Amino acid sequence: MYNTLLTLSRNIFFYDKLKLPDNFETRIYLMFTHFSILMIISKKKGIKFSQKDYDFFFHNLENNLREMGFGDVSVNKKMKEFNKILYDILLKIEGNIKNSDIFVINHKLVLKYFSKLNNQKSEEFHAFESYFLNFYNFCFELSLKNMIREAINFKG
Repeated sequence: MYNTLLTLSRNIFFYDKLKLPDNFETRIYLMFTHFSILMIISKKKGIKFSQKDYDFFFHNLENNLREMGFGDVSVNKKMKEFNKILYDILLKIEGNIKNSDIFVINHKLVLKYFSKLNNQKSEEFHAFESYFLNFYNFCFELSLKNMIREAINFKG
């Protein structure tokens, strides 16, 4: 799953078309956004997301921090910070539309983590929103058994 999320976060679309900064922070936020959507789909389909998958994802993230040269204290601090960010995204990514089954992106959350998309009326903002709405719809149609493995096939 980590490799799937990493590949999705490295999609040239984000850096070429949307002009997001190509850095570690942006890739983490993109990974968390994709991961949150997968978790939301699982919940909507009545299946609890695997704790093992969640733990494995964060274990890989921790290993990558260590490979980047972060020490134990820094890694622990970053991991706590990342956990808070993931939950912030997970709990707020879906905009509230009462009595609706439609997935809607929370614009304020997008602006919080992707400040480069500072204009909700811009072409880039709409392309970002469209990408994640299409990602949600693509993954929702997949079986839960294969969703994580096949999510990598999403082309946006």
